[in-house]
Amino acid sequence: MLTLKQLKKMEPFKIFANGLTIDNYTGINMANTNRVLRWVACRGNIHDWCIYCYFEDDGWSLEQIHDNGEKVISEQNIKRLVPCTDKAFKMYRY
Repeated sequence: MLTLKQLKKMEPFKIFANGLTIDNYTGINMANTNRVLRWVACRGNIHDWCIYCYFEDDGWSLEQIHDNGEKVISEQNIKRLVPCTDKAFKMYRY
């Protein structure tokens, strides 16, 4: 469970979590392609954060996903990928 205290202690721009999910209603459904998505959760310059994703089979590195991926903007999807407290969620950068 991500907390505001943890966010404040992290280095700026740190990728602090990553994983795989499916692009459909059982995963996070970004475009409903049924392809596998790789995602990264990153801290911002201040103690904000966000999640980016891209298709796993395209072979992008975590850094490429961070720099060029699609931002996850659904509250349900954000909390599914990175369970977090309400205070930490309020720091999500849309």
